[in-house]
Amino acid sequence: MIELVRTNDAVVISFIESLLRDAGIEFFIADQNMSVLDGSIGVLPRRIMVSNDDADAARRLLTDAGFAKEIRRDRP
Repeated sequence: MIELVRTNDAVVISFIESLLRDAGIEFFIADQNMSVLDGSIGVLPRRIMVSNDDADAARRLLTDAGFAKEIRRDRP
């Protein structure tokens, strides 16, 4: 899996989740439960992970939806 987006903006995460779900792209939200450690104030970012096979399609989807600046460009 690769990290597609890293943000602590709950609205952005929710919208991207919806886009990916509607497009049939499987994803995983990493660090979602880390809010317990930061007192639920949103300091720790969450990561949206997709499979390597779906990464290009997910990037195109987010770019078309206006979220290009949210996409992580560094690859492992």
